Amino acid sequence: MQTISIPYTFNRDGHYYFTRRVPKDLAHHYSRVRIVECLRTTSARQAKMQAQQVNAKLEAYWASLRVVHATIPGSATCLMSPVTPASGVETKRNDHQPDLRQALQLYLDLKGKNRPKSFEAAATRTCNYLIGIASNKHLGDYTRADALKFREWLIDRGLTGSSVTRNFSYLKAVFNFAVSEYALDVTNPFTGVYHDRQAGVIKRQPIPIENIKLVQAQCRQVDDDMRWLVALLSDTGLRLAEGAGFLKSDIQLDCEVPFVRIQKHPWRGLKTRSSERDVPLVGQALWAAERVVQAPSDSVFAFARYNQTDTTAANSASAALNKWLKHYVPAGCTMHSFRHSMRDRLRAVECPAEIIDQIGGWQTDGIGHGYGSGSPISVLQRQLMKIT
Repeated sequence: MQTISIPYTFNRDGHYYFTRRVPKDLAHHYSRVRIVECLRTTSARQAKMQAQQVNAKLEAYWASLRVVHATIPGSATCLMSPVTPASGVETKRNDHQPDLRQALQLYLDLKGKNRPKSFEAAATRTCNYLIGIASNKHLGDYTRADALKFREWLIDRGLTGSSVTRNFSYLKAVFNFAVSEYALDVTNPFTGVYHDRQAGVIKRQPIPIENIKLVQAQCRQVDDDMRWLVALLSDTGLRLAEGAGFLKSDIQLDCEVPFVRIQKHPWRGLKTRSSERDVPLVGQALWAAERVVQAPSDSVFAFARYNQTDTTAANSASAALNKWLKHYVPAGCTMHSFRHSMRDRLRAVECPAEIIDQIGGWQTDGIGHGYGSGSPISVLQRQLMKIT
């Protein structure tokens, strides 16, 4: 196979990097003799385009530095003294100040370890949104006007208030982390930008118990892997991604209390630390788990169709299952509604709040809740059996 040579790049572990040696006449502006920047792509075609763009920006920047040092014709007749390094006047651009792409890379390198791929994808997507709107600038060059323009752009795209909040959260985190790491005297212009957090947010409705029973009956009638996943979620309250991404070995049936272990996997992360838990299998969830284990399949995954790549296809599962589910539940209900229903069903049998949180993997506030390892799984089983 012929190797494609791309100017100003090299390939390491399948990823392309941009590299240029700093010109000797500009070496005093840099702490290193060579610039290296990850292009964050494995595609030779994408790497070539990105390298050309980075190189063009770098050449333009170097040209501007050389202009500052050049002898300007007619400078003696200028009403204002030209800005030179000797004049003691600094330009706003700081050679030691990272631009947004560099800040993002720093954030991902240090904060992204052992995080799901969705973490990197979301942070990168948000920063690319801003770069597309206001360009890739040094952090100190971003203004409040850029932040307001970013807000309006997100709203114009039809994003809900919660999505706008999430984008600003990623942007503020990247910005603040770089400011802290580089000890920059820079104000974050993306802090405190107002927007309606409830705009476009539709409150998820729980599924009524009679509809849950109808769905569960349909699952037993169809009796395939997709319906097993629906039945499993209906009587456990698992998040869809949690259920779609676990292994067969995470299901433990040969014990006094059958359960499924929700733990972090390389292909599927977890939402919070409290998401790691053991959930008893009762009712239709137990039936579904038994069908998964009994199914003749060589795959180690409980639901192989949603684990064909290195990441669990939770979005694909959501689209397919919601399309089927809508025929049996009220308008506005989705697969996630089973979690809302689980909380209501447990409240109805006066289950203690901390046990509800433990079953659902909900984050619990309060110092006291951080002590101990939680209630025994037999206690959780007794509460779940009251609702099935």
